[in-house]
Amino acid sequence: MPVQAKTEDLEMFITIVDCGSFSGAASLLDLNVAKVSRALSRLESRLNCTLLNRTTRRLELTEEGHIYIEYARKALNTLLCAEETINLLKQAPSGHLRIDAASPFVLHQLAPLVNEFKKQYPQITLDITSHDNIIDLLERKTDLAIRIGDLKDSNLHARKLGQSKLKLVASTDYLKNAPPLQQVSDLKNHNLIGFSEPNTLNQWPLKHEQSLHFDLRASSGETIRHLCIADQGIALLSQFMIAEDLAKKRLIEVLPHSVSSPNNRESIYGVYYKNGAVSSRIVAFLDFIQPRLSL
Repeated sequence: MPVQAKTEDLEMFITIVDCGSFSGAASLLDLNVAKVSRALSRLESRLNCTLLNRTTRRLELTEEGHIYIEYARKALNTLLCAEETINLLKQAPSGHLRIDAASPFVLHQLAPLVNEFKKQYPQITLDITSHDNIIDLLERKTDLAIRIGDLKDSNLHARKLGQSKLKLVASTDYLKNAPPLQQVSDLKNHNLIGFSEPNTLNQWPLKHEQSLHFDLRASSGETIRHLCIADQGIALLSQFMIAEDLAKKRLIEVLPHSVSSPNNRESIYGVYYKNGAVSSRIVAFLDFIQPRLSL
């Protein structure tokens, strides 16, 4: 009777496939390349078949590899779920949780909640990173990412956390010295602030489509917010990051009925990789923040 595959060999095999290389898997798992390579060799020896074809340029799953990885993912996920369930019976969620979100979301939504979360879950240590572009969770060793807008990655689990409306805003002083702004077509006479990239963020979801020219661009939504407060022009920003500015009159909403809603930039999701079991840390964090977000 053949010896069954070890859990760690399955994990290494799956990581090799997901990373597309032995070196990438070794880096992610913090192991040397030889150990990762030996894990694959052990699996292939037990199964008496080739799971991956190696070339100088890339790795490709064989027919047997495609079949095996589907079962391997399910098996490993089931084991991890079982372990997590047992651990939950014994103790509160604990361990390290690495979270990534765009800088405005971190500053305006997550940061104010950290103190209360730490009091409720003292055994969870948080590592919060900020990237305004979408990151690869595997490459960045990230457990959970908060993403704004429609999702396209089918390799991710997702929980919708809510929606945050987009609003056209400007400072009072800017509007005092700017041309009249009564309808969408008047935007062509104004200074508009947009994103450096991707350019899709500069395609404002207006009910009446306009050709827009951006006099000023920035790579971060938070930078755009500050430029807007500093009287530099009109910007399209999410409610979750400007609510306090609107309440304190640092910014004024303009053309309030001109933006289509709902649109593909309003939804906010918590996303995590499908391979692993849903950690109690991820569930605890999402359950905690969802009712407390001000979207």
